[in-house]
Amino acid sequence: MRGRGAVYMTESSAGIGTIREDQQKIVFDSTEQMVQSLGANDEALKIIEAAFPEVNLHVRGNELSVTGPAAAVDRTVRLISEVRVLARHQTRVTPQILEQLITMLRDQSAERPADVLTQNILSTRGRTIRPKTLNQKNYVDAIDRNTVVFGIGPAGTGKTYLAMAKAVQALQQKEVNRIILTRPAVEAGERLGFLPGTLNDKIDPYLRPLYDALHDMMDPESIPRLMAAGTIEVAPLAYMRGRTLNDAFIILDEAQNTTPEQMKMFLTRLGFGSKMVVTGDVTQVDLPGSTVSGLRIVHEILDGIEDVQFSELTATDVVRHRLVSDIVTAYGEWDEQRRTRTASRGAGQENKR
Repeated sequence: MRGRGAVYMTESSAGIGTIREDQQKIVFDSTEQMVQSLGANDEALKIIEAAFPEVNLHVRGNELSVTGPAAAVDRTVRLISEVRVLARHQTRVTPQILEQLITMLRDQSAERPADVLTQNILSTRGRTIRPKTLNQKNYVDAIDRNTVVFGIGPAGTGKTYLAMAKAVQALQQKEVNRIILTRPAVEAGERLGFLPGTLNDKIDPYLRPLYDALHDMMDPESIPRLMAAGTIEVAPLAYMRGRTLNDAFIILDEAQNTTPEQMKMFLTRLGFGSKMVVTGDVTQVDLPGSTVSGLRIVHEILDGIEDVQFSELTATDVVRHRLVSDIVTAYGEWDEQRRTRTASRGAGQENKR
C-alpha cells in the first residue's frame, strides 16, 4: 500500500469503474488530486485498511485499486466517494471524520454519510457547527420539525451544544425574539449559603457551561448587550416559575436533575411562537436520596403527544476524545452487570422465604 497527500481535498471527476467483481479502480485526475485525497503520510489509507482489513489498496500513479471481497470493496469505494463529497463542501477530512464515515457506512443507514456531515447549522468566526453523527442529524432535524424536543444521551454527544446552535440560528433568522437558557442548580440546595458573594455569584458556576457555549457561537462583545436587553437570558430553573415564555427558544440543560414537579413546571411555561429543547443524561442523576428524576419518567408521561419528540443519543455519538466513548460504554456495562447482580440476589432471597 502506498498513500500520499494532505487531509484537504478538492472534488474529483475521477471515474470509478468495476474491473471485475472483487476489484474496483478509482482514477484521479492528477497525482496532486490523489495526494489531496488520501491523507498525509498514508494517514487516510492506513485508517481505511485498518477498518477493512480484507481489502488490499494499491496506488499506482494517479490510480487507486481496491481488491478483495465484493461487499468490502463496495464499502471501501463508497467511503472514498463520500470523502470526495465532503471535500466539495470544504470539510476538512480528519481521522475523526473518517472514523465517523466508516461507522455510518457499517450501520448501513439510508442517509448518505456526507449529507449528515455537511448539514451546516451555524457559521461563526471561521468555523462551522454541524452534526457529526447520524443520531445528531436526526436530533437536529427533530428540533426543526417539533415544538418540544428531548435530547437524551451521555456526556459528549452534543446534546446541549447543537441545541444552542439551533437557538442562535433561530434568533439570527428572526424566528424567535429571545433565547432562554436554564439549568437546575441541584447542589445549590444545601451549599448556596456557604458560598461567597451575591445570589447571582453563587448560581453562576452552575450556568457557566451555557455561557461558554454562547461564547463559541456569538461575538463575545455582543453577548453582554443582548443579555442586558433581555434577548438572551441565562437563569436557574427556579426563575422560570410563574412565567409564560412567548416567541422564545428555550433550552433546559442537565434535565436529569429536575424532579417530576420541576419538569412539569418547566414544560408548562411554553408560550406562543416558542420552541423548547430539554437535554440530559439519565445515567448521571445528582438528585439527593431516592428522589425520582423528572427526565426519567417524562417519556412515559408524554409518549404519543403530537409535536413532542424524544431523540436518543448513545456512546457512538460521543464527539469528544475517543476515550470518552469507551468510558461511557464501560460504565453502561458496569451498571447493567450491577443491576443484574442485584436482581439475582433479590430473587435468591425471595426464594429462601
